[in-house]
Amino acid sequence: MSLTESSFMPPSRSYAAFLFDMDGTLLNSIPSAIRAWTRFAQRHDLPVEHVLSIMHGVRAIETIRRLAPAGVDPVAEAEALTQDEIADVGDVVEIPGAAAMLATLPPDRWALVTSAPRALARARLAAAGLPFPAHSVTADDVSRGKPAPDAFLLGARRLGVDPADCLVWEDTVAGITAAEAAGADVIAVTATHAAPMATPHATITDYRTLSVTQDADGRLMLQFDPEA
Repeated sequence: MSLTESSFMPPSRSYAAFLFDMDGTLLNSIPSAIRAWTRFAQRHDLPVEHVLSIMHGVRAIETIRRLAPAGVDPVAEAEALTQDEIADVGDVVEIPGAAAMLATLPPDRWALVTSAPRALARARLAAAGLPFPAHSVTADDVSRGKPAPDAFLLGARRLGVDPADCLVWEDTVAGITAAEAAGADVIAVTATHAAPMATPHATITDYRTLSVTQDADGRLMLQFDPEA
């Protein structure tokens, strides 16, 4: 148990629904993403470290539009990158405890809200042994990705709940900023972080110390057991 976990305090309130980011939050796809974005950077003679420093948590198309040299078709490049990542999911794994957490949630009480395209989300979730949910928002569903709040607002709308009555699970600054702008509460998941995350929100390494109970109205209450 980390120091972060030992000091973790679960929210004292219940929620209508949970909204989960995917990469770095439900599963670890960091090695795969690094390989694909490194190949992209090398194809276009871009500084690899800079590319890797800005690509997390946002839609690939938006990163590529910022970086691609003149004359490069960002849409075609984003599609090529997606196909490259879909073909490279052999070492994608769940964040510990994620599958058990999701299994306790009613399908109408949680949604996936990811910056990945739908095809990539399906491939990575399958590789990690995680379900593709009944409700989801992917990069294909919004014109403005994180840090804009649009994806989380749409996720709440698809569940039929108020964004302010949602708990968002995120791992990046862009995602947390989007959740804040949507008016949701946030827990930061740090399983893939190499250093402590500077955030005013509660942080947890993974899901193994957490469980969820439901009240008579089906609202979700997070429970924390530091000895689990």
